Amino acid sequence: MSFAEDVKNELCQYQNETPLSAKIEASCLLRMGGSLLLGMHGRVGIRLATANNAVARRVLGILRSQYSLHTSVLIRRGLNLRKKNVYTLTVEPTEAGRIALEDMALWPVTASITDDWLDTMEARRAFLRGAFLGGGSVNKPESDYHLEFMTGNREFAEAIVHVLHMFRITARVTERKEEYVVYLKEGDSVTSCLQIMGATSALMEFENVRIMKTVRNQINRQVNCETANLQKTVNAAVRQLESIRIIERHQPLEELKPKLYEVALVRRENPDASLQELADILGSGLSKSGVGHRLRKLEKIALDYEPHGLDEV
Repeated sequence: MSFAEDVKNELCQYQNETPLSAKIEASCLLRMGGSLLLGMHGRVGIRLATANNAVARRVLGILRSQYSLHTSVLIRRGLNLRKKNVYTLTVEPTEAGRIALEDMALWPVTASITDDWLDTMEARRAFLRGAFLGGGSVNKPESDYHLEFMTGNREFAEAIVHVLHMFRITARVTERKEEYVVYLKEGDSVTSCLQIMGATSALMEFENVRIMKTVRNQINRQVNCETANLQKTVNAAVRQLESIRIIERHQPLEELKPKLYEVALVRRENPDASLQELADILGSGLSKSGVGHRLRKLEKIALDYEPHGLDEV
């Protein structure tokens, strides 16, 4: 079972506080994934196909409890490789069906959820919960942060963005295969959305993995930084040692100025030492930068003798 399915299963256990929030949730869910059925004499019905058993039972429960609608359920084997069952809920076109769909702002087709439905925090939470159950998805915590709502209705996509903005969550909309996708890419936005919809357990799992990823990334960055610094130290030491060898080919080291001679000997005797370690060995209050300055002078002398002598180092 995917993480997105786990989230939907948990959301289906959420207890709506009011009949209005249940109506809003069902309205958004059916708006995302339902298809209207038109009958004679203004009769209207609706059909929803879903591969999630919990979502099917959720819709069935709301329609029966809120509107006492007769709903038939057809279960068939999926045709894809996973062969999951597909649950098709159907409310046949009836007068009662039309009245219920009008009450849920699903009929006529130009109807939309009005702002007065979203006056309360619970109503807004129900809006997002229904939209996610009807056409939402979220990546497993181990992968990239991504939560999305997919709908064929541009206006409803903009409504989802609007409701998310009410919770100070910034979302973007893109088109994908003639569908409109409202998506969140930031970890904080994804966790906030999960919390708002009511997926507490999924939120905890997401946060735990997120914390582990953050710690792991910090450790990796630190290790990479230390490795890079070590490599830089090694490369500098190799170049300094080669400079000393070049100088020796052209003159005795003893002919160098005393300070340069001293640092050349210490570097040759301690090829793996860092600048700070060389400074500690030399003592006399010599700093790390002072050692580096003397070594650069040795490199300059070496290049005066052999201008291309350090090209391969």
